[in-house]
Amino acid sequence: MARNIEIKARARDFPAQTAIATRLADGPPVRIEQEDTFFHVPHGRLKLRQCGDGSGELIQYEREDAAGPKTATYRRVPVPDPGALKDTLAAALGVRTVVRKTRTLLLVGRTRVHLDEVAGLGCFLEIEVVLGPEQSAEDGAVTAKALMAALGIAASDRVAGAYADLALREASG
Repeated sequence: MARNIEIKARARDFPAQTAIATRLADGPPVRIEQEDTFFHVPHGRLKLRQCGDGSGELIQYEREDAAGPKTATYRRVPVPDPGALKDTLAAALGVRTVVRKTRTLLLVGRTRVHLDEVAGLGCFLEIEVVLGPEQSAEDGAVTAKALMAALGIAASDRVAGAYADLALREASG
């Protein structure tokens, strides 16, 4: 099972933070249209990600809903027919919610920086420090905190939970 250290934050100044992230990146940005369908499951989260290019992947993950750097464990499986799998999982498990976003992906070393424009929710930054087998969560947290500082992410900007949780809160209230 893969592990990473994650931080999600509301963007304070999305254009400026995008410019900083682009300067820090090892290569050019990659823009991806994504639709994440979250299903009802008894443990963790299960989502089917469909991308604008027709590709898809099933992602199961677990992580605590804390605003600070947190460890996530996850499994990703490529899906050759995401539409058919979505229909099957929806029938079997029920859909919890759907999140649509435009994601700009940047790589800074082993870290994925996501600049997300989430439909109905606004703009966010997500830092995912991919941990190697030899790395501790503390190692990843140090990297994440350094990137937070570089990107101007304040503690008050951080968000606990997933976009799915924010979307459900927004829809109910």
